[in-house]
Amino acid sequence: MPAAAYRGKPCVCQFRRGICDQTCVQDMLDTPFYIVCLRLRGRRSLVIGGGEVGLEKVEGLLACDGDVTLVAPEAVPELEQLAAEGSIAWERREYAGPQDLEGMFLVIAATDDTETNIRVFEDAERRAMLVNVVDVPPLCNFILPAIVRTGPVAIAISTAGASPALAKRMKRQIAEQYGEAYARLAILLNEARGWAKSTLPTYQDRKAFFEGIVNGDPDPIELLENGEEQAVRDLIAAAQHAAV
Repeated sequence: MPAAAYRGKPCVCQFRRGICDQTCVQDMLDTPFYIVCLRLRGRRSLVIGGGEVGLEKVEGLLACDGDVTLVAPEAVPELEQLAAEGSIAWERREYAGPQDLEGMFLVIAATDDTETNIRVFEDAERRAMLVNVVDVPPLCNFILPAIVRTGPVAIAISTAGASPALAKRMKRQIAEQYGEAYARLAILLNEARGWAKSTLPTYQDRKAFFEGIVNGDPDPIELLENGEEQAVRDLIAAAQHAAV
């Protein structure tokens, strides 16, 4: 895979400098990214490139119930298996152009061919599509942060492309700190959302109700870490009783 732009290396971006002078990424650290969570179920996504990086991106999309099409003349065995079992559609060929983007919600290019990557980016930009060319920030209108995911809890870590290694270290540390207890508490609180919406008349009432549980004493996270789920359910029931 092409690395992100580095001075003195061959250019990999749409400016076609020949030799990189880093002008394309000088503002990356100052770019304010709008962080969102995309709902991919029922939406079509395109991955171009059948190597290990393409596999990583396909697996990430499938984990969010994406409808994934792979375009690549060859693919690693894991992608072949996903295609054989029907988990993804596989077009065994090179990227053909704008027609490959028809009906797609987003596209990720994971090839080692700079000209192909530039074509994908420019074709997608003309359609105002979400596009990410892996490891080439100037060929992206969205970036993919490192994700810590436990049940319904997802935490995104981004260094704006400055240091993927640092993002990975932060991911490990965050995963250790925010584990299964947080995911379980999210599920238990979600069970109470319907009651809160139907019973508590204002947003401020509902906010106070949930914050009182999450930040209360005893700490529901400590209770769950000690295996005391019923105690947390009792806390929620007591908060409901007090609220009405």
